[in-house]
Amino acid sequence: MDKIRFGIVGCGVIAPHHARGIDSTPEAELVAVCDVIEERAAKLSGDFGGPAVYTDYKKMLAEGGVDAICVCVPSGLHGQVTIDAAKAGKHVMCEKPVEIKLDKIDAMIAACREANVKLGVIFQRRTSPMWHKVKKVVAEGKLGKMVLGDAYLKYFRSQEYYDSGDWRGTWELDGGGALMNQGVHMIDIQRWIMGPVKTIYAKADHLVRDIEVEDTCCAVMEFASGAFGVLQGTTSVVKMDHRLELHGDVGTIVVEGEKITKWEVPGDESGGEPDETVVIGSAASDPKAISSGGHGIQINDLCHSIMHDHEPMIPGEEARKAVEVILGIYESARTGKPISMG
Repeated sequence: MDKIRFGIVGCGVIAPHHARGIDSTPEAELVAVCDVIEERAAKLSGDFGGPAVYTDYKKMLAEGGVDAICVCVPSGLHGQVTIDAAKAGKHVMCEKPVEIKLDKIDAMIAACREANVKLGVIFQRRTSPMWHKVKKVVAEGKLGKMVLGDAYLKYFRSQEYYDSGDWRGTWELDGGGALMNQGVHMIDIQRWIMGPVKTIYAKADHLVRDIEVEDTCCAVMEFASGAFGVLQGTTSVVKMDHRLELHGDVGTIVVEGEKITKWEVPGDESGGEPDETVVIGSAASDPKAISSGGHGIQINDLCHSIMHDHEPMIPGEEARKAVEVILGIYESARTGKPISMG
């Protein structure tokens, strides 16, 4: 197989990043796009070389000549589209979050395993050499005994943003708000670096926006390592970006946006600079303001995982972990009690 033929299901805001990622991958070709709104699919097709246009993804799976699909529909629909694709023998690159319910995620993973197709999930920040270096430093114990791993995810989304799609800000299809939609990227990074979460105590609510789900959250976590952590997430403040603070008993690393602003690592004067740079971009105030570089890397990786039969960079089992943390936060906020994670 010289090229993996891709289809895109869902032609909204994130779909062009997948299309550019496919275009940038020599082993990939975009052959079909699908959206229930035909005009939206037609526009994406026109912008990216004229692949076939569909309004029914099941028809695209059956007739579109695709080997793999990118799932870019609302989060609460990821599961059904992925399961249907697996049953049709198609590989899947799914947007984050992989799904909004753990049982649905487990069904997605099982369907793909049973059909012997690959399931990769977009977490483009994990493609950055900077984040890999930070993780390596923590894993090697260069900060000493980990004490704190804090994430501050202060973003802005207007009421108009939530009103722009009837699925946005709903439990049924968005699955949550500031955490499940925007914060999931950095929650994934926080857990990836700090390790499994043991307990969570949280408060979350919609304090500003007219939505069902949370626009503001504060949580206190204990990691399995014994370290503590704070998580603040919101979509109701302006001119901020995410910040991750990692503190051991002998060292500290602080990352603001995609830049290391504090590097106190005993014996390492590099300032945290990796050997190469992947520009991910920032979507703190504008969901369109991200680069497609990370998507391209993950789509390229999925192609190689198909061609050479290895696990994708971020398989479904790995992507599940961030959703598990978020759902634990929601459960604690709902009950007013600390939650013990599995």
